[in-house]
Amino acid sequence: MRHTTVLSAIFGTSLLAMATMGHAADKKSLVFCSEGSPAGFDTAQYTTATDNDAAEPLYNRLVEFEKGATNVQPGLATKWDISEDGLTYTFHLREGVKFHSNKEFKPTRDFNADDVLFTFNRMLDPDHPFRKAYPTEFPYFNGMSLNKNIAKVEKTDANTVVMTLNTVDAAFIQNIAMSFASILSAEYAEQLLKSGKPSDINQSALARSCSSAIRKTRRSVTRATNSTGTRVAFSSIN
Repeated sequence: MRHTTVLSAIFGTSLLAMATMGHAADKKSLVFCSEGSPAGFDTAQYTTATDNDAAEPLYNRLVEFEKGATNVQPGLATKWDISEDGLTYTFHLREGVKFHSNKEFKPTRDFNADDVLFTFNRMLDPDHPFRKAYPTEFPYFNGMSLNKNIAKVEKTDANTVVMTLNTVDAAFIQNIAMSFASILSAEYAEQLLKSGKPSDINQSALARSCSSAIRKTRRSVTRATNSTGTRVAFSSIN
């Protein structure tokens, strides 16, 4: 009986805390309850579920796993081509994708190839200006030897990115569907670099948002690939 009373008290306290938090939260805020405190939101740095689960709703990748499956579907890339020798991947980027703003930054353009180049070259190049200003490790990227196998990442135009590998990697597309390959805003990173606050890329996350047209496109892709859900675009990230 005492055990039941204690459990009831704990449960009641939890409900009260959740209710209080719900009333206190702004209607444009996202309240995320986690089993632990995430260390940050720069997914390339982390390997734990606590960190990645908190950041997962904020970002997209070039390709993404179908919900509840390991099949890969289009993400920020609408399609991709693989050369006959299996060494060159050409990604055709989705147009009209926007990044959110925060108190310190307001984007002036939509997502484009520069964001993909920043995301991957920061992990690939030890001498990348942002990496030198904000040194960090990339355990998944390096653990999969992508730092050794990706020869170069280039853009042919604002909406096309070409990645060249040194050796054939049959799992390459699946690998870059993982959280560490989440695409970050190059424009935001540039501002952080100029302001001397590069570490804010880990603490003041800048999410991406989708226009209604893109959400319709994603739903269409989702139906075609038999996925059970779509990415949710937040109205605001505070």
